[in-house]
Amino acid sequence: MDSNQAYTLGLYEKAMPPGLSFVEMLQLTARTGFDRLEISIDETDQRLARLDWSPRERRELLLNIADTNVAIKTLCLSGHRRFPLGSHDLAIRDRSLDILKKAVNFAAEFGIAIIQLAGYDVYYEDHDEITTAFFEENLLKSVQYAASYGVILAFETMETAFMDTVRKAMHYVGLVNSPYLGVYPDIGNLKNASVLYGHDLREDIQAGAGHTFAAHLKETVPGVFRDLDFGTGHTPYNDCIDVLWKMDVRLYTAEFWYDGKPDHEARIAHANGFIREQFSRVFRSYEMNLPQL
Repeated sequence: MDSNQAYTLGLYEKAMPPGLSFVEMLQLTARTGFDRLEISIDETDQRLARLDWSPRERRELLLNIADTNVAIKTLCLSGHRRFPLGSHDLAIRDRSLDILKKAVNFAAEFGIAIIQLAGYDVYYEDHDEITTAFFEENLLKSVQYAASYGVILAFETMETAFMDTVRKAMHYVGLVNSPYLGVYPDIGNLKNASVLYGHDLREDIQAGAGHTFAAHLKETVPGVFRDLDFGTGHTPYNDCIDVLWKMDVRLYTAEFWYDGKPDHEARIAHANGFIREQFSRVFRSYEMNLPQL
């Protein structure tokens, strides 16, 4: 099995030093062995401003993608943490929908297939029945808008109780009941949730069968959800990849963060090698279990 043809492995933008140009990020993605870049639109003014780029800025990124031959197929939209769909504040809810619509327009222009939605009704506010109701109302509007552009929205499973399992994400997928809404789980977060609640991790991942479009591969330990090097935590990569693969999930992204050290390129390349080896182990297990002719 040729792993390069079987799946694509994306690099999370925030694994790279801040301040790099897009052409530098795309080149670094290729040099370190990744297949594509996952762009981040987070809660910072700097990254949110990308949604209001001028035509010249947009053309420049399109040229960078063409020149480097490195695609951007997924967009991590965590800006809703600051401007959540379920906020008590009408002005914030309006801003959240504006961000969503601009993100869909951005995705459609750059050939981005999937927008990963943060699974929060609210983050900096208190969760209650009102925030849940507003979240459901605005989620439906968001999916309808994305569907009109052929862009998929998919929930990231988070570190908070609102949506920290695939089953919880699937509640909203079923509620909306659209082919343009699914799940883009974070397996590190899922592992922590399985320890917290005591459920079977494989079964939780399988709850998203037929509705899981991609997966974040990330290292965690109980109570810690970021800034760990691959292989230093308890995320069971082989087990998760096995389940996801059998669900026909073929898009994966390595999610980790720049640590400020000067050997960042070597660290990124090491992460690529670590994850590729996890896939190779899963593929080798399949080959060993093939019936003899």
